[in-house]
Amino acid sequence: MAPRDRLKKQINKAGELAGKAGKKAGKKVRESAVDRGFEERLPTNLADKLAPPRSLETVQADLDALVGLTSVKEQVATQIAFLQVQERRREHGLDDVSTSRHLVFKGNPGTGKTTVARLIAEMYGSIGLLEKGHLVEVDRSGLVGKYVGHTASKTNKAAKRAYGGVLFIDEAYALSPPGLQSNDFGAEAIETLIKRMEDNRDKMVVIVAGYPRLMEKFLTSNPGLRSRFAREITFPDYSTAELVEITAKIATDGDFHLAHGCAEALDKIYSQAVRNEGFGNARYARNLFEQALNRQAVRLSQGNVAGLDKNAVTEITVDDLVAAVKVLADQPPQPGDAPLGKLRRI
Repeated sequence: MAPRDRLKKQINKAGELAGKAGKKAGKKVRESAVDRGFEERLPTNLADKLAPPRSLETVQADLDALVGLTSVKEQVATQIAFLQVQERRREHGLDDVSTSRHLVFKGNPGTGKTTVARLIAEMYGSIGLLEKGHLVEVDRSGLVGKYVGHTASKTNKAAKRAYGGVLFIDEAYALSPPGLQSNDFGAEAIETLIKRMEDNRDKMVVIVAGYPRLMEKFLTSNPGLRSRFAREITFPDYSTAELVEITAKIATDGDFHLAHGCAEALDKIYSQAVRNEGFGNARYARNLFEQALNRQAVRLSQGNVAGLDKNAVTEITVDDLVAAVKVLADQPPQPGDAPLGKLRRI
C-alpha cells in the first residue's frame, strides 16, 4: 500500500474512533443527567415546548363538559377560586392564608380521577400557580425501589419531573400495604414524598388517588400525611343514565352513532351491572363500546363489504351491544386490567 493511501486509511480510522468515543461520551452524559433527575428540563418533543398554555376558561369548559361529577366540579371550582384570591392578596402585599395545594382523590376505577387531575394541572398553570401545568403520572413501581437507598432516589426523580406541574400518584394506597411489611420500602417513599411536598410546595402539586376504602387507610399510615393535603375529593360512581350518556359520547367522538333502541338496551345493561368497587364505570363503558365495534365488524364482514354505505359503517346496533356484553362477561381479566363489573345475561 502506498504511503499516501496508508496515511489516508489511518486518518479515516482515527475519525471513526473519535466519532464512536464522542457518541459514547454523549450517551454517558445524558445518562448521568437522567440519573441526577434533570430529564424533566427537556421537552418530550418540540410540540410540547412550543404549545402555548390554554386559558383558564378553556380548561374550565373541558371540565364542565365531563358527564356527571357535579360535586367534584364544585369542589375544584372552590379550590381554584380560593387560590386565585390568595394570589391576588399577595399581589397587594397582604398576608395570605397558609394552605396546601395538594389533593386527595377517592373513587372507584373509571370515575374520571386522572382526567380531572390533568385539567387541574392545566388550571394551576393557567392562573400562574404552576410554571408548566403538566401532569406526571406514577404508581408504586415509579416510586419504590428494590434495594436500600433506591426508593428515595426514585421518588425524588419522580418529584423533579413534576416540578412546575402535578405529580399524580394512582393507587397510592399500594405504598402502605396492609400487614407487617418490615422489608417493604413503601414507607420510605411516603417519607420522601412528604419532605418533597413540604420543601417544594411552590414548585409542584401532589395528587394521590385510589379506592375510597383503601385511601382512608393510606392517609392514616403516616402521622403527618393527611395534614399535607388541602382537600379530599370523592368521585362518585356514575349512574345508569350517566353511563348511557358517556357511551353515546364515545360513539359520537369516534364518528359512530347508536341505532334506534340502543339507549334502552344500554339502560338495561348498566342497570343490571353489579356495582361493587371493582366496577369499571366509564372504563367499562369504553370496553363495552370497543367490543361492540368488533361485533359490528364481524356482522358487516359477512356481507358485501365493498358495497357498505356510510350509515352501515357508522351504526352500532342493539345486537352489537348485546354481543359485546356477552364477550365481556366471558372474558377473563388480563394482568394489569381494572376488574370489571359482572353482568347478568340479558
